Amino acid sequence: MSETTDPARRIALVTGASRGLGRATARALGARGWQVIALARTVGGLEELDDAIRAEGGPPATLVPADITDSPALARLGLAIHQRWGRLDLLVHCGAHAPLMSPLPHVPDQEFDRTMAVNATATERLIVMADPLLRAAPQGCAAFIDDPVSGKFLGSYAASKAAARALVEAWAAENARTGPRVVLHRPRPMRTALRARFYPGEDPAGLASPADEAEALLAALAID
Repeated sequence: MSETTDPARRIALVTGASRGLGRATARALGARGWQVIALARTVGGLEELDDAIRAEGGPPATLVPADITDSPALARLGLAIHQRWGRLDLLVHCGAHAPLMSPLPHVPDQEFDRTMAVNATATERLIVMADPLLRAAPQGCAAFIDDPVSGKFLGSYAASKAAARALVEAWAAENARTGPRVVLHRPRPMRTALRARFYPGEDPAGLASPADEAEALLAALAID
């Protein structure tokens, strides 16, 4: 964990932080002076994120190279956050798995299971881990990235995102009066590796940049 212990600094956990929207959001938060806890599997990508945050004058990021489907690792992370900071001001869940595009009868069981584990089950595990930490913050907030895509060859991905959506909507309704604030955010189509896998022939010039969508997300959350 990072050595940063400034009690006035706001704390954000960003998943999928090594690339795409997750990286852009973590970088934008770091530039605003937030203490960013960046979770992703790609160590090199996390280190590049930390370099970018430092170069823009932000505090060193806390890098967590872990698979989001590793439930014990998430539990240890929650405990570490509690022990060091006692709270979590913001959770931004951008981590996602783009499965192979295939007719449903041909989707390998392992691929389907991985898709559900990353996109749906991990959402529930994050909610369980982050809930008490967000409640300990003065204005805790959790943002989840939604993707309502559907259609042929996208059945397993669409099912996993629909399951995640149902979990987030339920948690939001449960906390509507007491907090923490729970937001389901739908960015515009972006130039990301995930989208390129689904739409390989698409002209990227017509897509939004992750940096622009990160700014739109933070504006929607009223984060200056």
